[in-house]
Amino acid sequence: MHNMTQKHNDHLDQLESEAIFIFREAVEQFENPVLLFSGGKDSITLVHLAHKAFYPAKIPFSLLHIDTGHNFPETLDFRDELVKKYGVDLEVGYVQDLIDRGVVQEEKGINPSRNGLQSATLLEKLSQKKYDAAFGGGRRDEEKARAKERFFSHRDEFGQWDPKNQRPEVWNLFNGKKAPGESFRVFPISNWTETDVWEYIQRENIDLPSLYFAHERSVVERNGTLLAESPYNTLLPGESYEKRRIRYRTLGCVTITGAIESDADTIDKVIEEVRSSKVTERGTRADDARSEVAMEERKKQGYF
Repeated sequence: MHNMTQKHNDHLDQLESEAIFIFREAVEQFENPVLLFSGGKDSITLVHLAHKAFYPAKIPFSLLHIDTGHNFPETLDFRDELVKKYGVDLEVGYVQDLIDRGVVQEEKGINPSRNGLQSATLLEKLSQKKYDAAFGGGRRDEEKARAKERFFSHRDEFGQWDPKNQRPEVWNLFNGKKAPGESFRVFPISNWTETDVWEYIQRENIDLPSLYFAHERSVVERNGTLLAESPYNTLLPGESYEKRRIRYRTLGCVTITGAIESDADTIDKVIEEVRSSKVTERGTRADDARSEVAMEERKKQGYF
């Protein structure tokens, strides 16, 4: 048993070292990086890793949160606490601001997703603040389009991702060379699985929003997805909210983030559940379910 635990720790140590190496390498190569912070477990893990990478110095870049206006209140409270804890600067881009200015149009319909509008908000912020690299918590195991990512993911001057124009990465050499206006997304935990993230969170005692653990919540089941009661969701004729014991595997807009029924109210139980799950964590996202290539299309428009 001791050997298994040691092996396990070695695996997490290796992933941690790789992520820290990527952070340091990117800070060396880019002039003005920023960390994309969604308030989910992956971006929280990134902040922890960045803290470790540069300790005892302060994290040498800001966090950027693209606020859809459809957040879980718990996510925003947690974000503000975390910023205080690490003493980092927080930059917020508001989707509502672009809607008000007529730059983007809100989706119509029953549970409108603002996910597509995040890309325009993000690109505007990156360009305003002249960020040339953005750290993200994307992982290859999450979703088909993300499996094609490199650690350093090249974007053209329109913030768009072309899966065919990505640099080869051999022997840990990362090429951040870019033309003016181009930028990179950098994914330090690209090689981690969902289980790795949870086991690392457990080992490092990282705090998470309570949404990740089993709790009672009023939800409606729609097309096999459990959606939370919120001012942004509209019930269809014949639908009603009911109390269920649920938790979230991934956090996004209240309108499109599906919950799962669960009794996993501790980190040990969550890890057990994740290990035995057959559905990827983004399998509960109604926005990814819209089409087979939904994520790839959004990435080409500049999404994380």
